[in-house]
Amino acid sequence: MSDENKLPVFHSSDDMQWHEATSKLMNELIAVKRDLQQKTMELQEALDQVKQLKGLLPICASCKKIRDDKGYWQSVEHYISAHTEAQFSHDICPECMKKLYPEYCEKPRVDK
Repeated sequence: MSDENKLPVFHSSDDMQWHEATSKLMNELIAVKRDLQQKTMELQEALDQVKQLKGLLPICASCKKIRDDKGYWQSVEHYISAHTEAQFSHDICPECMKKLYPEYCEKPRVDK
């Protein structure tokens, strides 16, 4: 058996107390290291899920399509869905509702 694999021999109560304190600290360090490794894994998984848009996006001033890196024009919804985790649901804002479907908009009340 090599010297490094031999168990220490304790000759006094001070040596034993030192060993117990060291052992306790080592166990605490191992637990902290395990927790840190777990948190690091969780953070890495979260980072892997993050998709970000950075830089300038060339967007058509008229139809609002976005030009991708290959020069193709795509709808805003398609481009953002492909480059982020965002999902879209569609609605109509009040101004467009008035323009597109005036028959469904409330008429202003006339107070008598």
